[in-house]
Amino acid sequence: MRKRACPLSKVYGLLEPGPVLLLATMHRGRANVMTLSWHTMLEFEPPLVACVVSDRDHSFAALRRTRECTLNVPAVDLAAAVVGCGNTSGARVDKFARFGLTPVPASQVAAPLVGECWANLECRVADTRAVNRYGLFVLEVVQAWIDPRASDPRTLHHRGRGRFMVAGETIALPSKMR
Repeated sequence: MRKRACPLSKVYGLLEPGPVLLLATMHRGRANVMTLSWHTMLEFEPPLVACVVSDRDHSFAALRRTRECTLNVPAVDLAAAVVGCGNTSGARVDKFARFGLTPVPASQVAAPLVGECWANLECRVADTRAVNRYGLFVLEVVQAWIDPRASDPRTLHHRGRGRFMVAGETIALPSKMR
């Protein structure tokens, strides 16, 4: 088997962490939503999620100050809105309105849920030790919601530079996980 060197700038596309999310915040009475691709589960119970939010993103200051957000899981039908949110700053634009998304009140945090997403996670910041160096926030999920009508939703997975993969067939294999 012959292999060739892969540019280090393309490693992200080999290891993408999971479905693209919409991270929503509420700060000073204003809701904002951003596209988030860099995240990973850290713990099952309580559910802990690590995510990287750049200090150049408008949402960074809101997340740092309020210490809460929602993580919303869109399906492929929201691809245009997901890309639009990722290519637009919320500093001067109401991205919910511009991209036809519905902010829905959450039960445990001030940040809104995104109504069109098939799953929504209400989160509080649990650890900020890596925020200054890496923009890495550790979030604890305090409430989770799913749309019972969504079975095997086709989620988006960012491959880098405007390329996405859509989740496909689900397979079940033997597991000792509970």
